[in-house]
Amino acid sequence: MASPKIILYTNHLCPWAHRAHIVLKELGLQYEEVIIDLNKPREPWYLEVNPRGLVPSISYNGNIITESGIVAQFLADAHPSHLLPQSTPVENALYRARLTFFVDAVISKVLPHMWTAIRSASTEEKEAAAEALVDAAVKEVEPLLEDGKGPFFGGSDRLTLAEVQTGSFLLRILGFAKPEHGLLSPKLLTLLDKAPKFKRWAEATVQHESVNFIFDEKAVADKTRAKFAPKI
Repeated sequence: MASPKIILYTNHLCPWAHRAHIVLKELGLQYEEVIIDLNKPREPWYLEVNPRGLVPSISYNGNIITESGIVAQFLADAHPSHLLPQSTPVENALYRARLTFFVDAVISKVLPHMWTAIRSASTEEKEAAAEALVDAAVKEVEPLLEDGKGPFFGGSDRLTLAEVQTGSFLLRILGFAKPEHGLLSPKLLTLLDKAPKFKRWAEATVQHESVNFIFDEKAVADKTRAKFAPKI
């Protein structure tokens, strides 16, 4: 298949747009990058690309695809690889369903506690949010991870679409717990010992080049603090 012409409309500080970078890097696809300034109203030309004004969007051989999860899924489907098996036979369809459920567990059950912590004003509130995050990881995610195999979803020793969809948020969960950022409780990293499979998975994911290559931890932490943290 001829190499597609891909234009990625993105912002490196956005965790949702980051998903597109991970999948493109892991698939080895070449692309043109257009940075969208999220601090000002979208220009009319970009609203013609994506009327919602969000990132990421991609132009794939002239076809516009929007919303980060859809972008990542499309690219994984269009370029079959280790990230995601094709939908048939039934065993593959079941694997894909389990992977989708796993991603939902991380995004809908674990991630909200990170945002709660970031918005919390006191040390006590941040610690309570850290404990709630770990409890959710233990209950919702830990049982879905393989034990004793590769570190990624399904026991894979290579990145999967599950890491594509969650890696940018794992970078923030583990990075923001560092004391110098003051966004999450530093106790979080120790508390994660209660969820050893989750912790192993998260640490392996954030160390992967396809996940971390655009991530400027300090810049993202500073931007997150300015946008979400309470003014004390």
